[in-house]
Amino acid sequence: MTTQSAITDHLMRCFDESARETKPFRHWLLGEVFPAASCDELLSLPFSVPVIDDTGGKRETHNGSRTFFSAENRERYPVCAALAESLRSRRFIDWLEKAGEIDLEGSYLRIEYCQDTEGFWLEPHTDIGAKLVTMLVYLSPQPEAVAWGTDLHDGAEGPPITLPAHFNTGMLFIPANDTWHGYHKRPMPGIRRTVIVNFVKPEWRARHELAFPDEPIT
Repeated sequence: MTTQSAITDHLMRCFDESARETKPFRHWLLGEVFPAASCDELLSLPFSVPVIDDTGGKRETHNGSRTFFSAENRERYPVCAALAESLRSRRFIDWLEKAGEIDLEGSYLRIEYCQDTEGFWLEPHTDIGAKLVTMLVYLSPQPEAVAWGTDLHDGAEGPPITLPAHFNTGMLFIPANDTWHGYHKRPMPGIRRTVIVNFVKPEWRARHELAFPDEPIT
C-alpha cells in the first residue's frame, strides 16, 4: 500500500511536468499520474462491471450503476482513501488554483471509477455548471486501449480529436464554454477503466457521490 504522502509527492511531480495545451481548448496532458502500486490496487478493486445496453450519450442515463470513491468506499478500500486524501491535499489544491486560475474554496471532491464496455459513447458536452475541475486518468493496460481516449472538439460540431489513452496517463481541464469533449462509439474489445476526478460546487445534490460530503475544500 502506497502511503498518502508518497502518492501526493508522485502527483505533484506529474503535474509539475504536465504539458499545457491550448487547442482546441486549454487542457493539461498528464503522464504517469499514479504510483505503479496504486494502479495495481485500483485494478484489483472488486467493483462489478455494469451491464449497459446504451448510454444514450450521457453517463447519467444509468446513475444507479455508477461507482464512486464515496465515504463508504474510502473506509472499505485503502487505495480509495489514500488517493482521495492526496487529491484534496493542500499542495495539489494550490497547484490547481494557480494553474487553472480558479478558486476551489468551498468545493467538494468527487471521484468516479468507470468501467465502460462495448457500445459506450458520450455526446460532445462541456461540463460547465457545477463542475469546477475535470480530470480523467486512463487505467486500461491492454495495448488496444490506447485507441480509447477522450475526444476533444473545436466547438459542438467540430470533428473529434482523439487523445491517446496510454495506461496511467490522463488529461485535465477547467470547464468553460469551449471545453467540448466526448467519446465517439468505436470497437472496445475489453473494459475501458478510467478514474474521473471533479471538484464540484457546494450545490451538488448527489452527496453520496462525494469523497468527503461534509468536508469542503478550505
